[in-house]
Amino acid sequence: MPTFTVGMYREQFSDRFGYKYLSNRTIDYIKDLIFKKKKVEKKFNEKRRSALKKIGASMGMLAMSPIVLSQESSINKKRKKLLKVAHITDIHISTDNNAPERFKKCLEDIKKHQVDFFLNGGDTIMAADYGHITREQVIKQWDVWKELRKEFDTYHMYSCLGNHDMWWAAPDKSDAMYGKDYVVKNLEIPKRYYSFKKNDWHFIVLDSNNKNAGALDDEQRDWLEQELQALPHKAFVLVMTHYPILGVSTIPYGGSHTDSKYITKLFYKHRDKSIHCISGHMHLLDKAVYNDVSYYCNGSMSGFWWGVGDEESAGKCWYHETPPGYTIIELFDDGSLTNTYYPHAY
Repeated sequence: MPTFTVGMYREQFSDRFGYKYLSNRTIDYIKDLIFKKKKVEKKFNEKRRSALKKIGASMGMLAMSPIVLSQESSINKKRKKLLKVAHITDIHISTDNNAPERFKKCLEDIKKHQVDFFLNGGDTIMAADYGHITREQVIKQWDVWKELRKEFDTYHMYSCLGNHDMWWAAPDKSDAMYGKDYVVKNLEIPKRYYSFKKNDWHFIVLDSNNKNAGALDDEQRDWLEQELQALPHKAFVLVMTHYPILGVSTIPYGGSHTDSKYITKLFYKHRDKSIHCISGHMHLLDKAVYNDVSYYCNGSMSGFWWGVGDEESAGKCWYHETPPGYTIIELFDDGSLTNTYYPHAY
């Protein structure tokens, strides 16, 4: 607090009120009023800050509540749940920001849901795709992931490739660590795209990382067409990609499949089937519906890449308006599903 002198107050109030001379007693009285006013203002500001913190905390609690994206207008009350699955995506694991320990805490929460298996939407490691990333850095990231996988190795996990998972800076294409094959090996999946069946549900896992990032190559298109054609009438289908096939958040930020027209028309040919799609990549949460196919873009487990966020983050560790989290998907015997996003605060 500055030291006030009689001269300062005399000068201040002479200028303000036109008084040339003020007695010391008057100045003392004025000083007392000013300090009392500041004391009252200080208490008011403290109470105001306390109230704002309480409001912020309550808003945070609301934000951390589960977010249900699938709310059917008419739910079949007799439907039977066939599967419960955890969809985790954009984990971006590394040793930075205590990410491994925070990921373990998320896993403990997921296990409480008693899921049947995991779906991993890609970008499992922080990043291998940049030109400056070295061989040692890539190995280190995958080693961290392999250690964490032991924390839930009693669960099956079906993964797809994310755009940050591949190391393209290898000396040449013959290098064992170059490109997609090395990622397929580390994720322990059969190939870069594949399918499997569980309890009457057909799962199709696609590789979005091709020419014009966020697209299927010709080989994969042929395979997908044959795969859908081989499925029976009224089949239940869940398609997982890294990039969203269709989305809402991709409108302001980009990042959608560039061949959405081709894929949506293919799905329309198979409108006799119950088709649903899940994705990641955006670190944002949204849902789109087109021709009776639902497209769920689920948020990222890493949020703002395990960092605190930036000036556009709506909360700590958030990416824009989406908190970090994971998704629990329940699949039913009528071809419907629920897609519920659970934010975490780790």
